[in-house]
Amino acid sequence: MNVKKILIFSMAYYPHVGGAEVAIKEITDRIGDLEFHLVTKRFSPADAKEEKIGNVFVHRISTGPGIIGKFFYQFGAAYKGWRLHSREHFDAAWAMMAHSAGVPAYLFHSLTRVPYVLNLQEGDPPAQIERTMLPLWPFFTRAFTHAAIIQPLSNFLGAWARRRGFNGPIEIIPNGVDVQYFSQEYPPAVINEVKDSLQKKMGDIFLITTSRLVSKNAVDDVIRALPLLPANVSFVVAGTGPDEAALKNLANKLKVNERVRFIGHIDRKVMPKYLQASDIFIRPSRSEGQGASFIEAMGAGLPVIATQEGGIADFLYDEKRNPGKPITGWAVDKNSPQQIAAAVHDLMAHQEKMRAVVATAKQMVIEKYDWQIIAHAMREKVFGRILPS
Repeated sequence: MNVKKILIFSMAYYPHVGGAEVAIKEITDRIGDLEFHLVTKRFSPADAKEEKIGNVFVHRISTGPGIIGKFFYQFGAAYKGWRLHSREHFDAAWAMMAHSAGVPAYLFHSLTRVPYVLNLQEGDPPAQIERTMLPLWPFFTRAFTHAAIIQPLSNFLGAWARRRGFNGPIEIIPNGVDVQYFSQEYPPAVINEVKDSLQKKMGDIFLITTSRLVSKNAVDDVIRALPLLPANVSFVVAGTGPDEAALKNLANKLKVNERVRFIGHIDRKVMPKYLQASDIFIRPSRSEGQGASFIEAMGAGLPVIATQEGGIADFLYDEKRNPGKPITGWAVDKNSPQQIAAAVHDLMAHQEKMRAVVATAKQMVIEKYDWQIIAHAMREKVFGRILPS
């Protein structure tokens, strides 16, 4: 029997890694009965034009730098896919995110009639994404309406698909987490080494975020909350981005710069150590498609403070806002440093409640967000519906 083949469109792939790229590898590594090919952008001459990574044959195309390169990827990826199809005879395609890969998937489909899955895991507000895609608006619209099935990470993104005119099947499957990896226990000496590197002293409470430093992640609101909190509360910012200088200036202006530690990008290989060396995970997002970082923090055993914007509402349930639900975190309104401070105070004052919430959240992650569960759902509920029998 011939092995079924799926062509993936993803603007970036390893070694250029974000949440979508991690999802592709984690899922494809766990589906051994399908063959995957992937067309991505060649960001550097050091990136091989073709190679196999895990269970994926990677094909990189040169499209130019910056915005121009992203624009030409839309057409270059479709052309490359069409050329590959003449040799590989793909049974289905999989587009990773509408704004970066929906157009090439639709163009590929229009040339080959191969059905495609449209994955939605955008974190920016839909209105902002739609403004960005105005130069390709007719193709962007058809990327939604011509998909065989749409796979959003959250109910929030599923509703966006309906607003974009999609009337077909929607299968909500979130990104997962390597539960075993993020929940692993380290020797005390290893965690103490991380605490020493962060200058954490006995009695200190460390808030931590793993965030790209952009407005939607609202790192500024956490900094604004620090003057409302005791001096032993500090904030660890793991991440980089265009807002870094402005955030440092804000910390200086509010005279909390000594309590904010900008530690830059942290490799996923050491992320669990930094989470476990901290006390509370916080990201009061203004917009979020799903937010795998919250799930990872729950898996690592940290209490989580967040808004319920976008996809966060699918898994973060608050004692007061979600009566009748198993409580998994502390919810705050967006743009509310006062509520952030109140949530931190509540956590500090009610340790027993905190431990119960952490245990509930971790169990939820184990039962619903392990990558093995996610991969099985993708194979059976998504690919299984469009692959020929």
